[in-house]
Amino acid sequence: MKKKVSILYICTGHYKIFWKKFYKSAESYFLENLDYEKHYFVFTDADHIFGEQSKNIRKIYQKPLAWPYPTLDRFRIFKTIRDQLKGMDYIYHFNANMLFLEAVDEEILPTVEKPLLMVQHPGFYQKSRKDFTYEENDKSLAYIPADEGSVYVMGGLNGGLAKNYLELIYELDRRIEIDKTNNVIARWHDESHLNRYATNFESSVKLLDSSYGYPEGWNLPFSPKIIIRDKDNYGGHDFLRNKKCFREFIKKVYKW
Repeated sequence: MKKKVSILYICTGHYKIFWKKFYKSAESYFLENLDYEKHYFVFTDADHIFGEQSKNIRKIYQKPLAWPYPTLDRFRIFKTIRDQLKGMDYIYHFNANMLFLEAVDEEILPTVEKPLLMVQHPGFYQKSRKDFTYEENDKSLAYIPADEGSVYVMGGLNGGLAKNYLELIYELDRRIEIDKTNNVIARWHDESHLNRYATNFESSVKLLDSSYGYPEGWNLPFSPKIIIRDKDNYGGHDFLRNKKCFREFIKKVYKW
């Protein structure tokens, strides 16, 4: 029986422009030619998305949220399909602007010994602990003291064995909601909380290098397997977050 792999993907507002190429690249390069069954859960407000009639795509309505809540609340969003995720073997989350360039095979699979999967943040490649932008506000549950932490992970790609990743989803949602109650938002939102969790459970984390989260246009000393597409090439952060409406731009970069 094939192992079931779930791919969690949020693309509200203009972020939907990234979906088509992400899906095609994942179908071509992610656990391809291996005995795995991929299931895409796409959280979006788009009326239609590419390939939505495919059996392995489920479109789930998600209303657009004001910044920073699309990222801060992602674990709460994932919880809405927890019953379906319980039937999976593996769960992965990919940021909308990720794109596979090369085959990504079983090296991305977590193990019983290391049931969580995270990626070293490319911005801190070969940087020391003092450079890491961990949460420094001790009122936040994402807070990491100066004598803790050995690696900084990116928020745009993570995963795990289904049971363990669901535990992560529940726990980080709980911590973020407590922070909100206390009028606290961590510096880098969900990523700050993810780093606190990775520090708590370091021995349970399988860590991949930054070739699995390689910013487009950067010059790192290794080849990219998965790139982070440059948002400036798609209208920039404000446009993608619906702060501005560039109708002519969208006509140029995307056709439905």
